[in-house]
Amino acid sequence: QLHLVESGGGSVQPGGSLRLSCAASGFTLDYYAIDWIRQAPGKEREGVSCISSSGGYTNYADSVKGRFTISRDNARNTVYLQMNSLKPEDTAVYYCAAGRLCEKYEYDYWGQGTQVTVSS
Repeated sequence: QLHLVESGGGSVQPGGSLRLSCAASGFTLDYYAIDWIRQAPGKEREGVSCISSSGGYTNYADSVKGRFTISRDNARNTVYLQMNSLKPEDTAVYYCAAGRLCEKYEYDYWGQGTQVTVSS
């Protein structure tokens, strides 16, 4: 069984923080770039961030720059998304997806998502 599992979502107030985790099962993440993608009800899917297989390259959507940080620990087979200064518009289901390269937008594996809710 080859899949990704997201965790760490929850409900927070505006300005709060969460750390999402994306863990691989059945394969190693060493050779994969990992994207975080979110989807809010009634909205299109939005790419949030990506990290290269080595961790040497990262990118972020303009909407989250300066607030979110992507990182990975290949020894633990896990990728993280640290989310600070959360805003209501960050509310969405967050998915991680594994592919060959950042910005190629082709994925071999997806997780099932974790809900993030930001409200007063």
